[in-house]
Amino acid sequence: MATTSLTPGDAAGLLEGALAALRAEVAATPSSLMDWHPAPGEWCVKEVIGHLIEAEQRGFSGRIRIILGTPDPQLQTWDQNAVARERRDCARDVHDLLHTLAGLREEGVALVRRLQPDQLSRGGHHPTVGYLRVADLLHEWVHHDRNHLKQILANVQSFVWPHMGSTQKFSSP
Repeated sequence: MATTSLTPGDAAGLLEGALAALRAEVAATPSSLMDWHPAPGEWCVKEVIGHLIEAEQRGFSGRIRIILGTPDPQLQTWDQNAVARERRDCARDVHDLLHTLAGLREEGVALVRRLQPDQLSRGGHHPTVGYLRVADLLHEWVHHDRNHLKQILANVQSFVWPHMGSTQKFSSP
């Protein structure tokens, strides 16, 4: 178990690293796989990137800005699946999506790097999970990125699985 938490600098570095990993995976992924869904109701690569865009604005940078700008604010929820449907990211260009995410991430990382120690304990009230501190959001942001990187990697694994022939016996789906 970790005994210390991430500093804002640590979190900023990990946020930059997640974007670099996402860029590398998108660059290597064939365009035919970008809007492929591994199962009904599961997101394609483009929808995952669209979700990361929304999470930057609504969940992480957005909430941190609200918390820093308003004493003890009430934070809002959002229906992630409804927003994904409304965004229609499957029809968008993946490079445009990645460019949008990269711009937002650059702003988010700059915000994180400017955080002062006394700001980390500031927070707001979320109707579902309770009180969220800036420090909590930094840690969840890093965790969230990695969940969705795993999701994109799992999409690629699911895509190639049926084409592996007898080598499937070396792995599990």
